Amino acid sequence: MSKIEVDAITEQSGSTLTAGGGAGKTVVVDATTVTLGRCGGTVALASGASQTGFGRTGTVDWQTGSIKTSTFTAANGEGYFANTSGGAFIMNLPAGTAGNIVSVVDYTNTFQTNNLTISPNGSEKIGGINANFTANTEGQSLTFVYVDATEGWKNVQDSTSNAIGNPFLTATGGTITTSGNDKIHTFTGPGTFTVTAAALCAANNVVSHLVVAGGGGGGEAVGGGAGAGGFREVKSPVTPYTASPLDGYPSAPNRVTVTATAFPITVGAGGPGTPGAPSGGVGNASIFSSITSTGGGGGARDGGTGTPSNGGSGGGGGIFAPHCGGSGNNPPVSPAQGNNGGVGYRPGPGAGESGGGGGGATAVGGNGTASPNPTNGGNGGAGATTSITASPVEYAGGGGGSGFSGNGGAGGPGGGGTGGPGSPDTSAKGQGTAGTTNTGGGGGAGNYPGPSNAGGNGGSGIVVIRYKFQ
Repeated sequence: MSKIEVDAITEQSGSTLTAGGGAGKTVVVDATTVTLGRCGGTVALASGASQTGFGRTGTVDWQTGSIKTSTFTAANGEGYFANTSGGAFIMNLPAGTAGNIVSVVDYTNTFQTNNLTISPNGSEKIGGINANFTANTEGQSLTFVYVDATEGWKNVQDSTSNAIGNPFLTATGGTITTSGNDKIHTFTGPGTFTVTAAALCAANNVVSHLVVAGGGGGGEAVGGGAGAGGFREVKSPVTPYTASPLDGYPSAPNRVTVTATAFPITVGAGGPGTPGAPSGGVGNASIFSSITSTGGGGGARDGGTGTPSNGGSGGGGGIFAPHCGGSGNNPPVSPAQGNNGGVGYRPGPGAGESGGGGGGATAVGGNGTASPNPTNGGNGGAGATTSITASPVEYAGGGGGSGFSGNGGAGGPGGGGTGGPGSPDTSAKGQGTAGTTNTGGGGGAGNYPGPSNAGGNGGSGIVVIRYKFQ
């Protein structure tokens, strides 16, 4: 065997130095330290060549040129984009060897609709169990590493975040529904509206909103109906729906322009129909950002101390002077958040008496009547209808007043409670009904003293936020 030993090999001409004899030949470099390349140079595998013995660094080679749309078998060291928009399918894992790695990602954000099933090879396991794993979260990405026969494939990375470039506003909080290109966040109790990313176009950051406060509690003992919770709405031009007549856009004090931050939401509870008090309880305010809707005023009770309360809408007046109802739109905003309560009636002792109805979002409460006899309580004022939740709903109706010997006033459309019915027989007089939950309706008035005939509680409020998301 011939042998040539040299200290260095220097290229004499051309730009390429070739070592080795070509196909079927092997070049062995045997030394303690082997340096390939030079500072600033590049070491590359030839096209179609493969490497062995260098090991992996915990990463995969993403197969961007082969998007998977049907059942397939994965290979060690590869990552896949799975497109399940056309239907669910299976990714079979390869036979596992310690250190093997496989990744997959939801290509079309459809895993939540059409799942990707990940199946282990034969009797091998995923997380210590010989069973399939179902990827069913929108935008999910997963990385599995094969550890050993005991645990099999372990999921070392599970991202359920969906990082998508989006020029529109994105947010969380409340109950989220969709209508066309709009998202709707409905809060029926306290919560947080968190804007995770503001829209690129400033106009899309002006959100539509509905803020309705809790209704007041009805008065007792031929009392006045309660006022509805304050009603405030703004419809942004970029969210197409039919707003109420009280749409406050484009007035600057009514608009809310959101930024990427958290907005605490307050949803006001209804006021109680408190027996023995001069009036029913005042409802609680609802709040979103700079917008506060005031709770509805309580209806007055029978007796010289009976006085209605002011509020978003005023409570109905009682049967003793001065008879007038409470003031609505208190404190004042424009458009008005509510109306005054109706006037109570009592021409004289034993001559018949009736309480006024509570004010509503779009109408004053009705007055108590004396004719025709028997006396009837005033009807609650009408609320306002909006389609901000994608269907028309009426909110903030006033509670009906009660009549001593006649009918209780009807609750105003929009969740107002009905006034308690009257009767010459005091034992047959009725309790006012409560305002409807999450409408801000005022409670109906009770018809005789005592807990069993108290005014109805006010309905709780609601906050709705709507914006363009695509």
